Amino acid sequence: MRVKRNENYGTGRRKCAIARVWVEKGEGLITVNGRDFAEYFGRDVLEILVKSPLVHLEMAEQINVRAKVKGGGLCGQAGAVRLGIARALLELDENLRPALRHNGFLTRDARVKERKKYGLKKARRGFQFVKR
Repeated sequence: MRVKRNENYGTGRRKCAIARVWVEKGEGLITVNGRDFAEYFGRDVLEILVKSPLVHLEMAEQINVRAKVKGGGLCGQAGAVRLGIARALLELDENLRPALRHNGFLTRDARVKERKKYGLKKARRGFQFVKR
């Protein structure tokens, strides 16, 4: 049986990626799927994206983040973790809502890949047409 810790939960989604995120007071550690987030994502741009809610609130050194992510690619997973962190922080302190909302951290990015249609090569691209 798991011991309940003093942590707050948030779910984030982006494209096909789903992130379950827990935040608690700590020293600024961020782990994704049991690994350090810098090692997991590997690209500086994605690290900045994941840390952005914490950096804007100046809480990067005070909050520990633990995330489980599945589905999608690395960029979608990073976006999902970012939304999950923002929602978990909101559960931690409701007074953070205006700052998070103003910077766009609470908005779910609804863009997903468009499905392929029959008779076409991709979602919108048709086959090459030759008149003769």
